[in-house]
Amino acid sequence: MQLRLDAADRLVELVEERRGAVAAEEAAQALFALARPPVGLARGLLEDVVSSDARLAWRGSAVSLAGGAGDETPLEAATYVVVDLETTGLRPGQAGICEIGAVRLRGLTAAGTFQTFANPRTPLPAAVARLTGIKDAELRRAPAPETALRRFLAFAGDCVLVAHNARFDLSFLDREVERAHGRRIAAPVIDTVPLARALLAGRVARASLASLAQFFGTSVRPCHRALPDAQATAEILIHLIGLAQERGARTVGDLSAVAAPRARRAHAKRSLAFGAPTRPGVYLFRDRHDQVLYVGRARDLRARLRSYFRSDRQRPAVEGALLAVERIEWRVQGSELEAALEELRLIRELGPPANARSARPDRYVYFAQRSASLVVTRTRTELGPIRSRRRAELAARALAGASQAELDGLSRGAPLPRVRARLHDLAEALRYEDAARLRDRIAALERVVADLASLERLRAAEHCLLAPSCEPGYTRAFFVAAGRVASVRNVPEHAGAVVEVEAGLAAARTAQAAGISYDPEAADELLLVGTFLRRPPPELEIVPLECERILTACAEGRLRTAVA
Repeated sequence: MQLRLDAADRLVELVEERRGAVAAEEAAQALFALARPPVGLARGLLEDVVSSDARLAWRGSAVSLAGGAGDETPLEAATYVVVDLETTGLRPGQAGICEIGAVRLRGLTAAGTFQTFANPRTPLPAAVARLTGIKDAELRRAPAPETALRRFLAFAGDCVLVAHNARFDLSFLDREVERAHGRRIAAPVIDTVPLARALLAGRVARASLASLAQFFGTSVRPCHRALPDAQATAEILIHLIGLAQERGARTVGDLSAVAAPRARRAHAKRSLAFGAPTRPGVYLFRDRHDQVLYVGRARDLRARLRSYFRSDRQRPAVEGALLAVERIEWRVQGSELEAALEELRLIRELGPPANARSARPDRYVYFAQRSASLVVTRTRTELGPIRSRRRAELAARALAGASQAELDGLSRGAPLPRVRARLHDLAEALRYEDAARLRDRIAALERVVADLASLERLRAAEHCLLAPSCEPGYTRAFFVAAGRVASVRNVPEHAGAVVEVEAGLAAARTAQAAGISYDPEAADELLLVGTFLRRPPPELEIVPLECERILTACAEGRLRTAVA
């Protein structure tokens, strides 16, 4: 499966480089290193690659980029399925789908709706729950993601898919389809974001769903729920199709052409990513002076690096780095966990300018108790670190007048009922300005309480995380104890395994004897490890800090790899 997906990516790049269709013989030469293959053989070899990827299509005996199965369908005759997802996070693979909503348009008129929850098999993050109003109880009763997706695909059929910021929604849908069937969704896709930008240039400041809904006066208002947002997007699509028709668009292919974003200048540098492996690792963007501009990590270096040079713009700092990059260096790691820790270390040591939004341990603060109140300080205490001084100061103001019992139970949220009651009293007394200030302070306090609670749980955790190593015959072991990654060892498959495991356990015991670490750097690593503890990838195994358990897990992991 992975080989076919990689071949499709390479074939798409070849067609893009030729700026047109590529003869089957030439495509087969490029993909399979064949010298002058007959047309029939070349087409036979390419058939599986082309037919399994919606980006590609046959034009006679040549391969071209596809406009979609409905390319020549008149706009009024096409059937569209407008889809919206709610997810547990922003990254497919680390986050999952929790709700799917869709609207079918036939003859530019609503002809059916679809809505289902999906059980992501993990508690819904508090921020997502607040934003959407979805309850964990609703998700626990929901079908599995693969079942929910199967029902949606049955509803969508072979219709034209439409989404607002389609890259986001399709990335989650493609992830689930690839996992279940080994291929991407084979349907033409219209993204209303670039379509709106092309048709409404100068008329709207932003192409967000809320802005467009307000501009067109949709009857359904977006509210961060899948079906209402899909319904609002469907109304927006109908308006946009009308504007596109005024410009001469007649078919679905014409509409796709209107929505197609202009090529970015960074696209010309895509060859810098050629040759990247499909392995986990870190990558460094370097300028002509060999200075590091940006550091990132990837589970699949090839796929991640190629994504930078497609049509979608990156955030401004990264886009600037892409324009200045002259060389991309990648370093293969054994696992995504190891790549994530290495990325953190490199950003901390190198301080790349395009990573300015990354964590800055040198600016972290802590709470300290003084005279029955909390103050914000740089001195390390067990109440921290807190990444934002501004948030910490707002939270400290919300805690003014807190009892000692509340302060002692801060990480458990003990002060929150009192300050929320105070907010209610201010609103009842019509003191709206005071209530608004307190509301902002409570929001900061809730975030700080959640972060401190997470750190407290992780500091109590004692685990050995086992992942693949770059070196054949080895397992990478990460020993976590006393609030830090105490040791990282390469465990071989021969008798030396006991020595390496005992060395890691000794480092863990030394850390335990020294006490919990409250260093900001250790906290960053611990929080990163926590994301893998919550949703471990398939290659990661978590075991207690016991020598025999670790050795057994290493042996079983190598056996599973050998069988696979």
